[in-house]
Amino acid sequence: MIIPARPSSPAASLLRITRRRPQPAPGERCEMCAEPVGAEHWHVVNLDGRALMCTCRPCYLLFGDQDARLRYRAVPERYLSFDGLTLDERTWDELQIPVGLAFLFRNSVQERTIAFYPGPAGATESELPLDAWDKVVEAHPELAVLHQDVEALLVRRTKEPGGGDSSCHLVPIDACYELVGRLRTLWRGFDGGREAHEAMDGFFAQVRQRSRPAAVVGVT
Repeated sequence: MIIPARPSSPAASLLRITRRRPQPAPGERCEMCAEPVGAEHWHVVNLDGRALMCTCRPCYLLFGDQDARLRYRAVPERYLSFDGLTLDERTWDELQIPVGLAFLFRNSVQERTIAFYPGPAGATESELPLDAWDKVVEAHPELAVLHQDVEALLVRRTKEPGGGDSSCHLVPIDACYELVGRLRTLWRGFDGGREAHEAMDGFFAQVRQRSRPAAVVGVT
């Protein structure tokens, strides 16, 4: 079943992140070494608490090895698009996500894939067995390219007359936090309302501009 985030769940950590860090405050400092950081800076994930930390470039580079067994992991800056992937209405229904937008990432601490979708309270975690998503990855093995904990697959489905359409991008996890924080202030009703959808349109336009086709980058 789908349940709202509990205080101890990863979704609750996500809500805390988006509430306390919409934009870096003037004079903000690196949360590791206390050096000043500007509006354009880098992020590191604390794997234990799921906290997103603002860092300077030198501290960020310390945790860039995605295979290292460390407590912290740097959030990469790559964006990829999977243009050949289409989620039809049946597949989307099998995922049992009630709105047309979700992001999925692999949590290395819990050793499972977690899905979040937006709503008026922020991000809601889906605790469904994600067998349906495993089938999608089986059919599209290029999706397995994402780095666990720090990258997410951002999936959006829009219903069009006569059928459905969907898009899938690999994005940094902090971009998902940014989107959730933005939608939380705009979401109205069940499907989000006009302002939320306009915000999603603008966000996905930026994602498309920054993305490279996954086929060009490869799956390693």
